[in-house]
Amino acid sequence: MKCVLLYHAFSSCWNNGNAHFLRGVARELHTLGHEVIVYEPADGWSRLNAIKDGGNDSLRAVPRLFPGVTVRAYDCTLDLDEVLDGAELVIVHEWNEPDLVKAIGRHRIANGRFVLLFHDTHHRAVTAPHELGRFDLAGYDGVLAFGEVLRQIYLALGWTSRAFTWHEAADTALYRPLPDVIARHDLVWIGNWGDDERSAELREFLIAPVAALQLDATIYGVRYPDDALAAMRQAGIRYGGWLPAHRAPQAFAQARATVHVPRAPYARSLPGIPTIRMFEAMACGIPIVSAPWSDVEALFPEDSYLRAANGADMREALRLLLSVPDVAAEIAEKARSAVLAHHTCRHRAQELLHIATKLRGQGQAASTQLAGAAS
Repeated sequence: MKCVLLYHAFSSCWNNGNAHFLRGVARELHTLGHEVIVYEPADGWSRLNAIKDGGNDSLRAVPRLFPGVTVRAYDCTLDLDEVLDGAELVIVHEWNEPDLVKAIGRHRIANGRFVLLFHDTHHRAVTAPHELGRFDLAGYDGVLAFGEVLRQIYLALGWTSRAFTWHEAADTALYRPLPDVIARHDLVWIGNWGDDERSAELREFLIAPVAALQLDATIYGVRYPDDALAAMRQAGIRYGGWLPAHRAPQAFAQARATVHVPRAPYARSLPGIPTIRMFEAMACGIPIVSAPWSDVEALFPEDSYLRAANGADMREALRLLLSVPDVAAEIAEKARSAVLAHHTCRHRAQELLHIATKLRGQGQAASTQLAGAAS
């Protein structure tokens, strides 16, 4: 099957966690025998910022890391007749421009026999619904939502008549334990500051506990304001800047623990959606303490990570993991087992193929009914 994926960025993961998951799904679709072509704008903000941040080597590494996946950068406009020729499954991400989203839907109505899905991996449905409302999804077979609560929002607001819950997952070909690497540091956190969506949470659940325990800690990520960098320095935390996704397993392996700090819109308004790093850290075998979030879909066993209701809880949970290695190892093993059993990109690729097969069957049935009515 020819799969065409249109995303904001595949080659760049700068401030773009979507790339981690997309890369893994593309890898698995190719491994399962399908042709995979990814289109990304040459001037996308993630790619341009990666270059500005000295990431040319990271961009060049992507073809080697994901052999068999074709990535095509485009300028300005796309020739949709060429892009969609022979396609059987097309996925369009919600960071694409509304005009492109609409044009692909219109092309499907006029010419296409492929399954067309819109993929949403963000909180704009609750924080900026007017932005999502700009998207014309006529011609789309449905929406891939990265949490059940988001799926329900699409249906309730009438943005689509069909939506599927399609959680993110770990690319376990990349995110895995590295037993030969010695854990020399107490804690690592990999994540971006964002738009003040979790500034208070990062101070309470990350910076303050590290300072109180005087941990050997490193934070990686981008878009940290000066006051946050100053607070990190005062807490004795190293700041490593942008860490390309393929180097994250090494960073996890060099530390004894990590934390999960969801952005406020997810914790408060979109329960059941963890950050991509939750899946990836678990796959790498590092124990996690999580700031508050509600696992309403029961993605992970209760004993696969520790929970902290406040900064004091976080401090004590980290103290436990770092002082009792057997407890840390048991938690990490249960977490990794859960990911391998349910939350790999292979699982998600198979779920996607099942959805596409179901929709294709429904489309054929509808065509047969229309033909019968006309005869």
